[in-house]
Amino acid sequence: MNQPVDQIVRRKLSDEVFDRLERMITSGELKPGDDMPSERVLMERFGVGRPAIREAMQALANMGLVNISHGERAKVLQLTAKSIFRQVDLTAKIMLSQSSDTLEHLKSSRIFFERGMAREAALRIEPQDIADLGAIIERQRQSLGQAEEFISADMRFHSRIAQISGNPIFVAVSEAMLAWLKAYHTDMLIWTGKEKFTLVEHEEILDRLAAKDADGAEAAVLKHLERSRALYTR
Repeated sequence: MNQPVDQIVRRKLSDEVFDRLERMITSGELKPGDDMPSERVLMERFGVGRPAIREAMQALANMGLVNISHGERAKVLQLTAKSIFRQVDLTAKIMLSQSSDTLEHLKSSRIFFERGMAREAALRIEPQDIADLGAIIERQRQSLGQAEEFISADMRFHSRIAQISGNPIFVAVSEAMLAWLKAYHTDMLIWTGKEKFTLVEHEEILDRLAAKDADGAEAAVLKHLERSRALYTR
């Protein structure tokens, strides 16, 4: 006998509790920084046992909506673009490790994104932005031969360009893609001298940005990323 298509499935108590707690947060009843009600208060309010409360609270924590500290009341977190991407960081890296196609798609997406960021930055750049980017390049130069420090400065250079937009979502997207790609940044960057190409190309990008040349900045970024994309391998 065929199962009814619209069969109603009974939900777990913890799922119902989760929905109630989520509504308390999204409705503004509980705001970022507020302590969540105690387990005892929630048990009485919803008429459920402690296990359902704890399971629902853990689900909220897994989504980044609350922070649970041992011995303290759970606290409602302020959601930001960065915190949202941080929640998917591990699963994104696992997904990338399982598929070379997905890694190639990420590389292409990053190039598409950074070309746009370069154009936006060229239109908005201020003297302080130019000074900050120049300082990052100098930090990279001082880090030649030190893989971790050099790559960290490399990532900072690109995320700082995204910051010029004034859009925190752009910054979060930039930092997330760079963090996911970092796992595939091979040691060949250091041992073959390619880091010197990176410095020259970063200087070219900064020159075009400082000149407020959107076309030139985009072309410099495209040249840089098309060369460096080979450094990211499975």
